[in-house]
Amino acid sequence: MKTKITELLGIEHPVIQGGMQWVSRAELASAVSEAGGLGIITALTQASPDDLIAEIRRTRAMTDKPFAVNLTLLPTLKPVPYGDYVDAMLSENITIVETAGRSPEEFMPRFLDRGVKVIHKCTSVRHGLKAQNMGCAAVSVDGFECAGHPGEDDIPGLVLLPAAADAITIPIIASGGFADGRGLAAALCLGAEGINMGTRFLATQEAPVHENVKKALVAADEHQSAVILRTLRNSARIYKNSVAREIIALESRGNITIEELAPLVSGARGRAVYETGDIEAGVWSAGMVAGLIHDIPSVKELISRIVRDAEGILKQRSAVI
Repeated sequence: MKTKITELLGIEHPVIQGGMQWVSRAELASAVSEAGGLGIITALTQASPDDLIAEIRRTRAMTDKPFAVNLTLLPTLKPVPYGDYVDAMLSENITIVETAGRSPEEFMPRFLDRGVKVIHKCTSVRHGLKAQNMGCAAVSVDGFECAGHPGEDDIPGLVLLPAAADAITIPIIASGGFADGRGLAAALCLGAEGINMGTRFLATQEAPVHENVKKALVAADEHQSAVILRTLRNSARIYKNSVAREIIALESRGNITIEELAPLVSGARGRAVYETGDIEAGVWSAGMVAGLIHDIPSVKELISRIVRDAEGILKQRSAVI
């Protein structure tokens, strides 16, 4: 498939791997890039900017194809040296960056000066327009179905994608709720130039997480996610486990603070899920799309299947005209 996104990023297939904390490491990113998509490593999965440099070099040792670095800008209890992570990316001549969370405006002059293509993840049309105006090369439009942070507007992709396509002129990547060829075909028809998948890539052979996590996604249905931190206007969609239910119960009481919830939403506990396989150990991201995950293929098999099925669907549907 040839779209504006494949042309912009220099990739074969319009399939992008989401930037997932603790998960988007060299093993997964390189596998996606080698399969013709765009792999992404997450900056903040690395404990320091120096560790990010090492991970970038490790990824390059596994693939000579394009990959990106994700930088997620979110409120944290402990200050994050975002500028130092940007320095690390630029020192390694990274050419594609995915930003998420708050606006990357403060870093855009440096990215643009170095010719970096910035993809900003947005959950609304207004944020997409702002990203376009600040010089982003593309926007990843995240519907309410997505894992991670779906924003506060609660607009699903079926409405959000065409609304964005009507208003935004830079390439759009559809994010949230994508797992197969049907999703890719639908995204292209709705005005996107490709898809971004996180949860689906979590259930692949190369994903550096415990097998129990992958099996939990295969066993899950579309009801197996929950949205937490709504009361703090920092909504996050996660796998619905006992910790998620406890957080929701606490929030329902009202006047809860992030400091009170911190022990439950701890990143260290979430990391333990991926490493130990105890899916009740902490919070971990999973989207509604878990209901469409039925196997644990290799990354290459998954991407090939998605593209092949999308092509077949688009050709078949054209026959109705």
